[in-house]
Parts: sequence; structure tokens; C-alpha cells
Amino acid sequence: MRATCPLDCPDACRLRLTFQEGRLVKVEGDLGHPITRGFACAKTQRYPDRVQKRLLHPMRRAGAKGEGRFVRVSWEEALDGIAERLKAILDRYGGEAVLPYHYAGTMGVVENQHPLAFFRAIGASELLETICATAGGEAWAMTYGPRLAPDPEDIPENARYIVLWGINSLSTNSHLTPFLKEARKRGAKVVHLDPYENITSRFADWHLKLRPGTDAALAYAIAHVLFREGLVDWAYLQRAAVGLEAFRERAETWTPERASALTGVPEEAILRLAREMGEAKRVFLRVGYGMTRHPGGGNALRAAILLPALLGAWRYSGCGAMLSTSGAFPLNRRFLGGRHLLEKPRPHEGYFRPNPGARAVNMNQLGTALLELDPPIRALFVFNSNPLVVAPDTGRVRAGLLREDLFTVVLEQVMTETARHADYLLPATFFYEHEDLYTSYGHYYLSWNRALVPPEGEARPNTWVFRELAQRLGLREPTLHWTAEEVARSLLDADHPYLQGITFERLKEAGFLKLNLPKPFLPFREGPVRFSPPPEVIPTEPEPGYPLVLLTPPAHRFLNTTYGNVEILVEAEGGEPRLLIHPKDAEARGIRDGMLVLVRSRRGQVVRRAQVTEAPMPGVVVLEGTWWEKWAPDGKGINHLTSERLTDLGGGSTFHANPVEVTPLLGDFPEPRWA
Repeated sequence: MRATCPLDCPDACRLRLTFQEGRLVKVEGDLGHPITRGFACAKTQRYPDRVQKRLLHPMRRAGAKGEGRFVRVSWEEALDGIAERLKAILDRYGGEAVLPYHYAGTMGVVENQHPLAFFRAIGASELLETICATAGGEAWAMTYGPRLAPDPEDIPENARYIVLWGINSLSTNSHLTPFLKEARKRGAKVVHLDPYENITSRFADWHLKLRPGTDAALAYAIAHVLFREGLVDWAYLQRAAVGLEAFRERAETWTPERASALTGVPEEAILRLAREMGEAKRVFLRVGYGMTRHPGGGNALRAAILLPALLGAWRYSGCGAMLSTSGAFPLNRRFLGGRHLLEKPRPHEGYFRPNPGARAVNMNQLGTALLELDPPIRALFVFNSNPLVVAPDTGRVRAGLLREDLFTVVLEQVMTETARHADYLLPATFFYEHEDLYTSYGHYYLSWNRALVPPEGEARPNTWVFRELAQRLGLREPTLHWTAEEVARSLLDADHPYLQGITFERLKEAGFLKLNLPKPFLPFREGPVRFSPPPEVIPTEPEPGYPLVLLTPPAHRFLNTTYGNVEILVEAEGGEPRLLIHPKDAEARGIRDGMLVLVRSRRGQVVRRAQVTEAPMPGVVVLEGTWWEKWAPDGKGINHLTSERLTDLGGGSTFHANPVEVTPLLGDFPEPRWA
């Protein structure tokens, strides 16, 4: 049986699934999918292990909040109880007292987005989905417009210089790797730009380390050399560039010498990189969201993605810049998640209270929203996310979740830290137990998942739960009650050329279909490329008393917190979160390899085991992976240290901009809160 992986990854892999007595026992890559090519990543191969400890029945809290004690109840009892409490909140406080918190626990368009129709029908507060991609998305939109990129399948034939900038692609976009290998066999060079050495650095032909948050300065220095040495493609720029002169003037001020002093990249390395890119012309630049998770992250990304335009790389298929391919899926999203309910005021009827002007809550500021918002949030619904671990400033998030007057409903597959704080905990289905439509942000294939086996136990899809609640609230808006197939048919009801001939029937039969892209696919061959306003250089700076910058990038075998309960993957990642620290920084603090250390920021402190290594730059410490709290020595997640500060563009997270200090641990520390 075949299905598309639901997880938050650009690869959107097509998988072969094996079941025994209705339970998943084996996951392999689909050999017939042009991107997946028969292999599944190290983490997804272990998906069956994740299924072993799933939630199977609705439950109601029986102990104190956060204690994790529940009693089993029927679906009728759970839904009736939730509806009754929700009606009381709506009657007394109105819809804005309700907040849905959700993100990319599944990338299936239906189960990810359509539950929002329920919340928009009752006028709930809107959640701004900003934790990952908005800074990069806004930067791309300012520069190029739609999020289009070279077709990965075209990279080997034309790309002759490949730059992986701010992305550990072998861990987070692993199915790009075969295309990079094929390009290298044809003569391409692979360069990795990242503040610390990781698996992608070791794959690359050349790794350059730069200080966190200084990417824009490096990009300007490369541009400086390209302009100075006549390596830009003026024919392309004359027809495609907008506002180039102001950018060029800014680049003139960023000599390699000046940029080297800020970035830590040697001047001769900057010169070499610029010249090699300029001579190659056919450059493929893969940028990740890593560089955007800084106060100046949006501007940094803009500066980097302008470089292929200077070279005229967009004139060649497989060349240019890639952040995301998501802009190529022109689905009709008007009715998805009740978006049409936000278009204009509608008459209220009972609990049907759509509110186009509902207040918006940035998901990076959940702690503040739960503790300080006025009027307060009285009901929180969590699905497709684990905010107690993934949201910034965990201490404040936990304090909010512990409010006795906050009614919390969690839809979840396994018992997470957030789930332990629920008043009602509802078992959610896995991706092979419900139907859904999948796009991608790393390739150009659209896919459909059938329900391959019945849900185990009493698990139910997110959309089923909110349809049931809508019935109990008397909400008759038709789109609230659509099935997955009805949502998918609505989404495919678009006349864009990319979707020509792609019907629901064809997609259902084939499983996946490629978009009808022009051949050759050259999305920005004619521009426009907006160089103005020139990107700003906004470095990430340490703070007095906190001289180190902490990065929190993904681990190779985790994906956010999805695999945090799979012990074999935890063991493969070292059994516990470890802090990578450079020998110079360790020696200055009396820290030895394997020693427990205290990591402090302005928001809190955590205990970690130190790993002394030259992988990070001096002045930078790294902790890979969003680990479940129970695996840490002190039972505390790394986001106890991170802040709610937002990026320059898009209101995104700043998870890689954490000024900290690290010292040897003296004395005891509290035992973990739960095991």
C-alpha cells in the first residue's frame, strides 16, 4: 500500500507501507516516485515504532493540570462536555476568548487547515502561523513574488555550482541529495555555508563557517566582488532587475575585508567564493529557513537569494534559488478552513458568529497570549502541534497552560508534554487512517492519500472532531461539514495552467501527479527581481553577561517533536540533548567534554551535557533537535531559553538568536517533572 508522508519536510515522500492486522509494521520509500526514488529517511523508517505508544480513546482530566492523569470517557461524553463548556464561554465572553493552536503536525491540506472552518464560524481569535516560514516567505515575496524554484529534477543537467546556505539539507531535505550527487558527477561543486559543521558540511566539497546572523553581510561582499570584477550578467539584469542601483551602492560599502571582520569568514575565502560563483554562472542556491531565525533574518535571506539573479542563473533550468516550491500549487483555497467566512461580515445566528475582524495572536508569543491578553483566552484547542516544547519561552507557556480557568482540548496521537495539560485529550488518526491531499515545498508533485486501514481504537481525524462539535453548536454552514473528498474537489476547482487536466479522479487513481509546468521551467527568466529596498544588515549580537549565541537547529533523526518518543531514534541521537561547544569557549570556562553544564539566558536556564568539539565557531554553541523534555538531565526543554522576539519580516521566530552563558554545573538540579 502507498501513501505520502505527512510530516513537515520539503520531500513529501511517497511511501510503501506494510500492515499486519491493521497495524503499521514497515515503511519504505516508493521506487516509482521520481523524487523519493525508493528510500525513506532514517526517521520515517521508524514510524512504526511511533505507533506503538499511541492514544486510543478519548480521556478527561482526573488530576491536577500537567499531572497527566486522565480517565477514559466515550466520544459522546467527551464531545458533549466540550460543547457544553464551549457554549458557556461563547455566551459569556464571545468567540475571541477561544484560540486554536496548530501547525504542521500533518502537512495534509485537509487535516492541517480545514479544522479552522469551525473556529472561523464561531469568531475565534486567529492564530498567525509564523513559527517557521513567514520571515523567509515574506522575504521571497518582496524579491521575486510567488514561491517558485528550479525543478530539482533539472539540477543535474545544468547546475555547475551548488551553494547550500543556512540549511542542513542532508537531514532536512534528504531527497535533494541524489540530484546533488548527479550534478557533482557532471562537474558541479558543492559548497556549504553554515555556522557549524554538520552532516551536510561533510558531504560538501567546501564548508565555510560564518557567525550567526551575518549572512546579509556575506552576500553583499560576494555581490561587491561580482560587480567589481565584471562577473554579473548585465543582459539579464537590464531586462529583469528593478531597483538595482541602490543595491549596488550598498554592496560597494561591503568590501570583503569589512565583511570578513563581521562574519568571521576569511577575506580570501570570500574572494574565492565570489569568483567561483561568477565564473560558473549556472548556480543553484538552496537556502533554508535557518538564516531567517534571527532578528534580521528576512533581510538576510533577501540578500542571499539576489545573488543568482546577479549571475543570470535564472536563464538556465535547474539553476537559480530555492526556498520553497509551494507557490506552484494554485489550489482554490477560498473555502479551505472557512476562509470565505473572513471576507465580509455575516449575520450571526446562534453560535454561528464569523468575525472578519477577529484579533490575531502570533504563535511565537503564546506564553504572553495566555498570561497577558486582555480580554483573556478562556479556551485553547491544540492540534497538529506540541506548543509546550516547540513554542518560545517555555516557562511562560507552561504557566499559561497551568491556568485553572483555561479550558484546554488537545487532539493528539501520543502522550506529549502539551497533552498532559489537557482537560480533554482526544485520540487523533495517523496519516494512513484518513484521506488527505498533499502539496510539497520541495518538488512539484501533488498527491492523494487514501484511508488504507480503519482507525485503531477510537482514533478519529481532526476534521471529524470539529464536524461533531459544529453539529452540537448548531452550525449549519455547509463547508464545516465537508468530507475530505469534498474539500479536495473544491481545491482542485481552479483553472490555472499548472493544474490543467489534474482532476480528483485522476489523482485518486494515480496517487500522485506532477504539475503541468512549462518546459523548460524557468520561473524568473524574465524577472521581475526586486533589488530595492536594499536588504539591511542586522547582525545577531550577544548581550552583556551572555556572550555566546545559542543555535537550536534540527537533529538528523528528529522532525520537530514528532519522533521524540521513539527510543531507538533517541538512542541514535545520543540518548540525551548535548550542547556543542568550541574548545576555546570550553577552556575559558573550565568545561570538559561530558561535563554537565548550566546554560542560562535572560528567560531561564537548563542543564545539558557538554560536547567539546570544533564543529561550531568560537562564540557559538549548538543544541541539535527539539527534544522531548523527559530526555534532558533536568527535564526541561531548550525553549526555556528562547525568546518571543520576532523577525524583521513576517513576524517569525528567532530560535537561532539566543544570547547565553554556559558554566560548569555546581550542586544538584531538580529531577525531571515526568518520565
